[in-house]
Amino acid sequence: MAGLEVVRLLLAFSSIKGFKLFQMDVKSAFSNGYINEEVFVSEPPGFEDYKHPEHMFKLMKALYGLKQAPRQLYERLSDFLLSQGYDRGTSDRTLFIKKKREDIILVQVYVDDIIFGSTNEELYEAFVEIMKRKFEMSMLGEMNYFLSLEVKKLKDGIFINQAKYCKDLLRKFEMDKCKVISTPISTSCQLDQDHAGKSVDQ
Repeated sequence: MAGLEVVRLLLAFSSIKGFKLFQMDVKSAFSNGYINEEVFVSEPPGFEDYKHPEHMFKLMKALYGLKQAPRQLYERLSDFLLSQGYDRGTSDRTLFIKKKREDIILVQVYVDDIIFGSTNEELYEAFVEIMKRKFEMSMLGEMNYFLSLEVKKLKDGIFINQAKYCKDLLRKFEMDKCKVISTPISTSCQLDQDHAGKSVDQ
């Protein structure tokens, strides 16, 4: 799936071309992916058939938590986009491109999140329309947070940072409650050269 490097490249391209990036989310994402193989699950708690406790259920669609679910959703999304005239990116399989004369639309798929932008508003609106017709989608508006990146579009470019991600990480491990010090080492500690140590390639 899409990595941070790909998202950064997409942001850079949108900044150069001067178009906005938007976010879209697939509702009930894992029920939108069909499975091509036979998968059986035991009877879930509360839904047991007491006459046949040994019976299993055969899945018709991907189930949340099923390891095949993200792959099946991606395959369904990609098949649909390819059928609509989009081309898959050569260096990144989760990037889809469609050109119309001098205009272009870029679509980046990450599990159930989609970021997209276009140099032409008509291409953008057509994409939103076909996606909403085919899938249960919710528009999240202009891209401002994706994969731990905070995104802020300014007049002279795009500013990205990970302040929220860092704060959440500190909060998760309760490091936000630690005593703040400017120097994280004792000032009386004497440091000298380790002559016996191995030299490090700088």
